[in-house]
Amino acid sequence: MNLLEMNHIEKKFDDLQVLKDISLAVEEGEIVSIIGPSGSGKSTLLRCATMLETIDRGEIVYLGEKAAWTENGQKKAVYAKKDRLRQIQKNYGLVFQNFNLFPHFSVIKNITDAPIHVQGKPKEQALQEGMELLRKMGLEDKADAYPCQLSGGQCQRVAIARALALNPRILFFDEPTSALDPELTGEVLKVIRSLAELDITMVIVTHEMAFARDISDRVIFMADGVIVEEGTPGEVFASSNERTQAFLGRYGKMLGK
Repeated sequence: MNLLEMNHIEKKFDDLQVLKDISLAVEEGEIVSIIGPSGSGKSTLLRCATMLETIDRGEIVYLGEKAAWTENGQKKAVYAKKDRLRQIQKNYGLVFQNFNLFPHFSVIKNITDAPIHVQGKPKEQALQEGMELLRKMGLEDKADAYPCQLSGGQCQRVAIARALALNPRILFFDEPTSALDPELTGEVLKVIRSLAELDITMVIVTHEMAFARDISDRVIFMADGVIVEEGTPGEVFASSNERTQAFLGRYGKMLGK
């Protein structure tokens, strides 16, 4: 079953066409990595999928329910009503590049605030589940710490726990290691690998090529606002497409070539 479908997505910023007729689908349990040069539209595609940006044209569908679509004669896509959108948005979580933790909340409050105040979960249950997530992240001793007291890698692990606390059907990562020092990148990638073992559906925008190759069921290569090609990691990383080869050639050492 497709958890997400994005059909013929177009997005402009002023006169710059950032997404040009992009279509993709994500199946339940699938791990999809989106790779490509900076400015190719990867993060914009994720922001459109998670409603942080509005699309100009096309269709976004979660679990068979339309979140946005283009009606005949309409110049701009229309979105579902607010109450329906809120229900649709419960299907996904998003982990940002720069963590986006609340600096004045403790770690455990960052994780439990939305389950308690948005989902209406009992406080004791939310705290119990939050502590279990921190244990999985190796951060159970940091529950009462504040983000300013944590390393970047620890902040990103808290951000992942916060997204998981809402029990999303699909988890989006927007370059989750780009704000980290190289030595901290490994610890975050290790956590994401552990999520893969739990069959959590994930869409990951990343510049970590070896990671994308090793973890993904499918890899999408984007450039200049279009999907150049997609397929299994074996297909994409061994591609004969000139544009794909040129991009991956920059990562030769990382890929062991």
